[in-house]
Amino acid sequence: MDNNVRPETMERIVSSELAKAFIDEQVALLKEQIGDKKVLLALSGGVDSSVVAALLIKAIGKNLVCVHVNHGLLRKGEPEQVIEVFRNQMDANLIYVDAVDRFLDKLAGVADPEQKRKIIGEEFIRVFEEEAMKLDGIKFLAQGTIYPDILESVGVKAHHNVGGLPEKFGFELVEPVKLLYKDEVRVVGKELGLPDNMVYRQPFPGPGLGVRCVGAITRDRLEALRDADAIVREEIGALPEVPWQYFCAIPDVQSTGIKYVDGQGVRYMGWAVVIRAVNTVDAVTATVPEIPFKVLCSMRDKIVKIPGVNRVLWDISEKPVATIEWE
Repeated sequence: MDNNVRPETMERIVSSELAKAFIDEQVALLKEQIGDKKVLLALSGGVDSSVVAALLIKAIGKNLVCVHVNHGLLRKGEPEQVIEVFRNQMDANLIYVDAVDRFLDKLAGVADPEQKRKIIGEEFIRVFEEEAMKLDGIKFLAQGTIYPDILESVGVKAHHNVGGLPEKFGFELVEPVKLLYKDEVRVVGKELGLPDNMVYRQPFPGPGLGVRCVGAITRDRLEALRDADAIVREEIGALPEVPWQYFCAIPDVQSTGIKYVDGQGVRYMGWAVVIRAVNTVDAVTATVPEIPFKVLCSMRDKIVKIPGVNRVLWDISEKPVATIEWE
């Protein structure tokens, strides 16, 4: 039987009891497959790689080596959360790589979104490969492949994808959640004790904030976007009915603003932050939910205090004709 095909008899993991049974089964299988060998994992902090990490820690402990690459395009607090959850709370064997300058220097002046994606993806593979070459005794490479990745036949998502590493280093793949759908991965993550803001983390593009900082990335615009994104996630995330995805983007344009200095109006050029919220079932089409005007105004009042920002816009475009992301 093809081990990449989900059996028709496989029960959907929708409860704590079913999640526990899955965890027990996978831990046993992982111990059998890996033995006393070492496993390498690119840990992004997203739900898929985090659940894989938690499963492997339960199965083989310190023989799992997690590598978290901070490329400077993550959301506010995410690198710190990875360190806190996995190194401090779960006692994981975690390697943290601060590659912020390396990535942002490579991206300087690059405006084309596909070129940005290519640079980010290729540089991530290089950094991860460099870390892999420093390690001895690694026999397996773990990946956060989930079932939709297999169904869509597009390989593994960015941040889980480590290019040709398995072939180059002779690693054997370990993919413990490859037959699960995203909602099932979340149930398993909850049962494993991962925090809610990691288990229910917003969908996030592989290039991170790199494709939400529209056009050529500058460090000041990127930091403004990171701060605005944190505000949007906090405010919309507190609504009684939370949209499927909500975030913000910062276009590469400036508009006139005004501020008062000693009672005198002074004009200046600043950026706009665009708030985006969508609902979707399949990501092929997307609708725009209503956000209470009071909440929009609350976000506006906080976002315009971010240095360099003087406008807040609400994107109500649906898919089609717009895409969910801006780039």
